[in-house]
Amino acid sequence: MTHRPIGEALRPVRPHPAEAFWNDPPPPDQVDPAVLGALLRRHGWQRRGGAAGRYGRWTPPGPGGGGTSLLVPENRAFPDSDDLLGEALVALARSASPSARDVLLALAVPSDEIHWWRDVPTGPVGAAPWTVEEQTRGAARQMLLAGALAARARAGYYGARHRRAAAASLENVLVGAEPGGRGLAAFVPVTTGRPLAVRLHEALCAAREAIDYQRATGGMDAFDAAVEAGVSHELTESLVALVRGTEGARITVEWSPAAGVPEGGANPAEPVEFSPGDLPVLREAGARYLREEPSVPVRLTGAVVRMRRSGPRGAGTVRLRVIAGAEVPHVRMTLDEESYRIAGQAHIVGLPVRVHGRLESRGGFRRLTDATGVVPVQVDEAERDRLMKSLQENLDFFEEACSED
Repeated sequence: MTHRPIGEALRPVRPHPAEAFWNDPPPPDQVDPAVLGALLRRHGWQRRGGAAGRYGRWTPPGPGGGGTSLLVPENRAFPDSDDLLGEALVALARSASPSARDVLLALAVPSDEIHWWRDVPTGPVGAAPWTVEEQTRGAARQMLLAGALAARARAGYYGARHRRAAAASLENVLVGAEPGGRGLAAFVPVTTGRPLAVRLHEALCAAREAIDYQRATGGMDAFDAAVEAGVSHELTESLVALVRGTEGARITVEWSPAAGVPEGGANPAEPVEFSPGDLPVLREAGARYLREEPSVPVRLTGAVVRMRRSGPRGAGTVRLRVIAGAEVPHVRMTLDEESYRIAGQAHIVGLPVRVHGRLESRGGFRRLTDATGVVPVQVDEAERDRLMKSLQENLDFFEEACSED
């Protein structure tokens, strides 16, 4: 594991599409009154009367909400509908209620919402210790990543496979704490993230069913079938992190009112609950996935970025930056003397190599075993120039090529 130096600046994170203008209300003619009403209800606003069939009066959740209200038209059948919508949106933008921001975000970019809630002891005034929120955030990120991995491929254990693309798919997801510190909400844009939300909900339901089956029969067979629904080592690990130290945890997925319910989905989607009694089964399932995921035969194309052997002759270890052939960023492999020499020459002239082998699950699919058939691969001039630049930026290569382990 590598650690970021303390003084190093953090990498900029791409903002959620709505983050830059969440407090600028969208134009009234771009807002569906029915969607606004559904979002207000979802985020705890209460309808307290209004002219039936024309508009409703909504007040925010929490104490002190009675002094603020919105008049929201039910449709655009009346001439003053746009005026009422405009006034309601401006009032939302000026509201101090945290839920008002969530409503505006969902209006700006239609998003499915994923909510996590953990039953933990609270402190004064119902607030949870900051460590509880940190644990919830960590578990939620693990779970989102597991859902993103499952949206790309099915596997009991992913390791390093697909991780870079899955992490990139989370860049537009916005996460915020819910009041009290025991809950968390994620806004997943429908245009880029609906497959993630759908797959995650299916996987959670499948995990719940597999746990119930194991506790009823003692058999783990249901976890094998659950892989097709998106259950994996990564998902079970995230559930363990979410449930550990609690009296129970709940995950709810709420579909975007603007986009509607996905095909085959239920409205509303049923919350999925887990308890401390599920932890032994989840840990056993995670270990089972880790142990039984098979190695994968591959033909990789990659650029040599590091070479090491104990002397001037003999076999050595080579590290490749993978260009094609597997969804992993880097692999290590041990080559015999002749293959090691070919890899070194290819690196010196700025060419990648192609190699056959088996991507081993042990170590997270980061090692290639039985590596054979190492040959240089011709590339276009632009790629070759880039590889040569990489060589010049890593001058320690020549020292490492013959250094001792």
